[in-house]
Amino acid sequence: MARYVVIGAGIVGLATAHRLTEEHPDAQVTVLEKEPRVAAHQTGHNSGVIHAGVYYQPGSLKARLCRAGSASMVRFCAEHGIPVEVCGKLIVAADESEVSRLHALHERAAANDLPVRLISGDEAREYEPHVRGVAALHVASTGIVDFTAVCTTLAALVEQAGARVRLGTRVTALTTRGAEQVVGTTDGDVVADVVVNCAGLYADRIARLAGITPPARIVPFRGEYFELRPDRRDLVRGLIYPVPDPRFPFLGVHLTRMIDGSVHAGPNAVLATAREGYSWGRVNPRDVVDLAGYPGLWRLARGHLGYGLTEVRRSLSRRRFAQSLARLVPEVTAADLVPSAAGVRAQAIAPDGRLVDDFLILRRDRQVHVLNAPSPAATSSLEIARHIVADLPAPAR
Repeated sequence: MARYVVIGAGIVGLATAHRLTEEHPDAQVTVLEKEPRVAAHQTGHNSGVIHAGVYYQPGSLKARLCRAGSASMVRFCAEHGIPVEVCGKLIVAADESEVSRLHALHERAAANDLPVRLISGDEAREYEPHVRGVAALHVASTGIVDFTAVCTTLAALVEQAGARVRLGTRVTALTTRGAEQVVGTTDGDVVADVVVNCAGLYADRIARLAGITPPARIVPFRGEYFELRPDRRDLVRGLIYPVPDPRFPFLGVHLTRMIDGSVHAGPNAVLATAREGYSWGRVNPRDVVDLAGYPGLWRLARGHLGYGLTEVRRSLSRRRFAQSLARLVPEVTAADLVPSAAGVRAQAIAPDGRLVDDFLILRRDRQVHVLNAPSPAATSSLEIARHIVADLPAPAR
């Protein structure tokens, strides 16, 4: 019997385990998760958007897996009774200086074979009456869902298929013993034929446990959110995004109606002082030393100091945050915003300071390490799992 261990019970790990149980129904599949619940970090703090795939380089893994994943995620939710809505979204050029970037985005979306349409500012207000802009891109296939609910369903399906999801089990070692992979944990060793590392914020550290020098390091960026007061939710019908700056992986502060009807605003993106740094007060000394000693982060900072300072200023000022939103919806004021839960993005950065733009999946013998899977990984998760499992090595006999 083949033995598979998946490290991490976020959406990518659980989707991979689910795919393994479907492709190899006679195999022994074990998911190891250090937290007492599934979807505890990136997945559980996700904005809930099922992305269409507009932003990604044609032909890249992100472009291919996001487009396919958007459709397969909607099908999965419909099949399993998870509330989901394909509501579409607007990407809005607030002034003429952004129109050329909006047109470039339209060309990229067309190259990715997506249902998008360039519209005027007046047409945009037919979708969102309170929005203001000179032009917009309407992306029809964008949706919303609760990705934690997706994970809960995936975990149940995995266990129904005979696999184990071991919560509260931290991985402490990963070694090769002949043809076997030995995963040391806080609850004893687990022996596998193949290991898939989907540890998210800790994926690079798990790879180093295996003796691998990752080609990039995880740097945590905190995404800070507000939400609109309930009596102001009528300002937003669906999803309203700015035209992103192509130099950065972040999409800019935007407005998102969630599946529960609330409207979230954000995220503001600042460097976190802990891999689980969901607030300014959370500081992990090991993580700080790790960041301070990494040349890739210093090289990134030198190239983008102005952008980083803008994010920090906005983080410290609700008024500045509201001003960013008011470029899209002028009626939004600081008084309309109430704090909401933050998330942390696990962004891989190369030693030369380059932000790793695509999904990064490293295969070594009988190990697979998912080393960069930020947004749109939740959208793409079922297809990332398909991609991983399709090329897994056969267990040694």
